[in-house]
Amino acid sequence: MEPRVRPLPPEQWDDFQRDNPQNVFTTLGRHPELYRAWLRFGSALLYGTLPARDRELAILRTAHHHGSAYEWAHHTRIGREAGLTAEEIDAVRRDGPAEPADWAPTDLLVLRAADELHADGDLSDATWAALCERYDEARRIELVMLVTHYGMLAVVLRTLRVPLEDG
Repeated sequence: MEPRVRPLPPEQWDDFQRDNPQNVFTTLGRHPELYRAWLRFGSALLYGTLPARDRELAILRTAHHHGSAYEWAHHTRIGREAGLTAEEIDAVRRDGPAEPADWAPTDLLVLRAADELHADGDLSDATWAALCERYDEARRIELVMLVTHYGMLAVVLRTLRVPLEDG
């Protein structure tokens, strides 16, 4: 599919885009003010306080739910760097709730939270109570914002037809 918004040409890239020449950055860079604000917010989530494994499980599950090939491709690599195995990454794509026997309870909780936020735009009281046992208040807020942010980003990427980079 042809992009609805073309990425900026290299001669228009900022320093960050030169260091990170990904189409998500060079496309959203066409709205410089919004791009800079989004970059700060997205970075706060990507380099936040959640354990990297939890963060990547949540992002991958969200990418799967939204059918975001772009997010999936980038976060498969980042997920491996965070310690997820190829088998675990593949298992994130299962439809329906994750099987308890397949995941550690902490992984299952993250997947369930991503599933509920996608399906209901909310968390059940039981899931919230379990998150209260696992995370402090700031991390609970961060997890909800992480999942919903990557859901929003998936819609933006799909709507703008942001192409996956070659290779």
